[in-house]
Amino acid sequence: MHRHFDEELQHLKNDILKMGALAQEAIMNAVDALKNRDKATARKVIDSDVEMDRLELAVDEKCLDLIALHQPMAGDLRFITTAIKLNAELERIGDLAVDVAQRALEISDKPLLKPLVDIPRLADVAGRMIGGAIEAFIKGDTALAKKVVLTDPEADELKRGVEKELIYDYMMKDGSTADRAVQLLLAARHLERVCDHAVGMAEDIIYMVDARVVRHHPEELK
Repeated sequence: MHRHFDEELQHLKNDILKMGALAQEAIMNAVDALKNRDKATARKVIDSDVEMDRLELAVDEKCLDLIALHQPMAGDLRFITTAIKLNAELERIGDLAVDVAQRALEISDKPLLKPLVDIPRLADVAGRMIGGAIEAFIKGDTALAKKVVLTDPEADELKRGVEKELIYDYMMKDGSTADRAVQLLLAARHLERVCDHAVGMAEDIIYMVDARVVRHHPEELK
């Protein structure tokens, strides 16, 4: 029975890995669509959200079945409940990728406002944070999780840079750029929210491993 339980936990890890891969792919594709004003790629991201929603429901059901059938204790219980939380965070990241793709569709037929530099950088940071959180979960590694949390200021700084440039260098100087600039502003904010979800994942992983609450308690990261 115990061996069967361990196999099911491994299957659960694989499911979270798949959710993480889908989330990262969706974010990268959405930003590519934004950068290249690519309608087909944007629509592909929107359509792919159905698969993430389906997998999220399946993972939730699997977690609840594991709790009901095996009544896990201590570390195993924290692992399963953390999987539930990560599953939800990754589904929300998928939704944010859809939001970015919708911004891409909004500007796809309009002249390019400016070459995108910091928004793709922000997407790269978001992708690294998602990947780091997933790796920390699989390995039970709090050092990796802490690194994800401590990367968040980099994401915040990039988002602020995008906002400053679009507002002061474009919108305030030429009101006709506002419709395109707003879409880019929203895209940057969606990506910053992705990073926030990655931080939430990392904080939950630290609790899973150490039974230590660091959410809203940054001093606990020291």
